[in-house]
Amino acid sequence: MSNYVEGYYRSVCGYMKRIMDEEKEHMDKAAQVIADQIKKDKLVYIWGPGGHSNMAAMEVFYRAGGIAYFSAILDEGTLLSNGAERSTKIERLPGYGAAVVNSNDIGEGDLLIVANSYGINSATIDAALEARRLGAKVIGISSVEHAQNTPKEHPARHPSKKNLHEVVDYHVDTKIPVGDALVQVEGASQPTGALSTFANSFTLQSIVIQVVEKLAAEGMDPPLWKSGNASGGDEWNQKFFDRFRGKIRYL
Repeated sequence: MSNYVEGYYRSVCGYMKRIMDEEKEHMDKAAQVIADQIKKDKLVYIWGPGGHSNMAAMEVFYRAGGIAYFSAILDEGTLLSNGAERSTKIERLPGYGAAVVNSNDIGEGDLLIVANSYGINSATIDAALEARRLGAKVIGISSVEHAQNTPKEHPARHPSKKNLHEVVDYHVDTKIPVGDALVQVEGASQPTGALSTFANSFTLQSIVIQVVEKLAAEGMDPPLWKSGNASGGDEWNQKFFDRFRGKIRYL
């Protein structure tokens, strides 16, 4: 095994441990807010406004062991399937995030999770600001370090120069360093081995586990998807399709 790969493994594990150790209270608060929303029989919206940040929304949506109340916003604008460069331009477009929030009918009493690796782009900030303006609570998932160390004049930034962690009700810090990639290979001009997908996924799955724990402790059997590739999965999941189809947009 390459020494670089072993170093990457150790680095990724180190960041996961930092999130687990340093963000315990913030993850617990986020989990409690989500659990309270589910107890009120209300959906939990999640959007990852940015190329690979979209995978954060997919990570907890219609996923084996995932909570059926999650409604992922799979907006076509920033999905890489519609063009990588286009995705970057759309995520930097002021007003776009607000339009997405409105098109998903998010408003008073709703809960939106905004997951973006760096927490600076216009779509991310506008989504959080608009959701809160409309009376929704917002949980932010992003890196404080990356946001605070990105120059105010960087073209990716929202016109306000605000960071996601500054404009949400609750926030969990994913610790992603500036540039994301962790491994500098000798002879290569740029580092490789990105962290952000691991950090986002670990953070969100950790929160999901705590939500399930909280609901179960109160006597509620948490509504969890079963893998359709496991025996009985289709039959188990049908009740959630019957219950949420027409309510969850992308189900």
